[in-house]
Amino acid sequence: MPGFLLAGVALAGSPGPATLSLAAAGAAFGAQRVVGYLAGIVVGMVGVMAITASGLVGLLLAVPGATPVVTVAAAVYFVWLAWRIAAAPPLAVEGGERRPPSFVGGLGLSLVNPKGYAAMAALFSGFVLLRDRLALDAALKIALLTMVILVVNLLWLQAGAMMTRFFRDPRTNRIVNVAFAVLLLASVVLAVRAA
Repeated sequence: MPGFLLAGVALAGSPGPATLSLAAAGAAFGAQRVVGYLAGIVVGMVGVMAITASGLVGLLLAVPGATPVVTVAAAVYFVWLAWRIAAAPPLAVEGGERRPPSFVGGLGLSLVNPKGYAAMAALFSGFVLLRDRLALDAALKIALLTMVILVVNLLWLQAGAMMTRFFRDPRTNRIVNVAFAVLLLASVVLAVRAA
C-alpha cells in the first residue's frame, strides 16, 4: 500500500490541468471563494476513478472514431479554460465583481482531463491492494486516492492563494494569468502525449 500511496501522490500532485487551474483560481480569487471549484474537481476525479475502474474508458476508446472526438472536445474545453485564465481582469481590492470558477466547472475539468484518466489507469492497473476481491480493491483505491487528491489539491489551492497579492497589479496580473494559461495548455499537451 505505501507504493500505491506514493505513486498516487506523485501522479495527483504533479502539475496538470486540475492542479494548475486550482492554483490560478486560488491566486485570482483567494482560497475561500474557490472551495466549490475544488469540490467539483475532487468529485469529478471520483467519477474518473469509477469510470476507469469499471472499464468504461477502454470500451469508449475502442469505438471506432471515438478517440479523436473525445480528444477534440477535451482540447476545446481546455483552450476555453486557458483563455478565461489569461483574460481574467486584475483582482480588485474587494475582489467581489468577478465570479470564481464553479463546482460544475471543476467537475467538468476532471471529467475531460486526459492526465486524470492516464493517472487513474496506471494506478488501478499497476497495483493490487486486495487480492481476489476486485470490488473491494477498487473501492479501497478510490477511497485512498480521494484523500490523496483532496490533500494535494488543497496544497495547490493554498499555493495559488499565496500569490493573490500579485493579482492586484494589472501588469503583474496579466503576466501571471498568461503564464498559468500557457502552463495549463502545456500540461494538457504533455498529458495527451503520455496517454
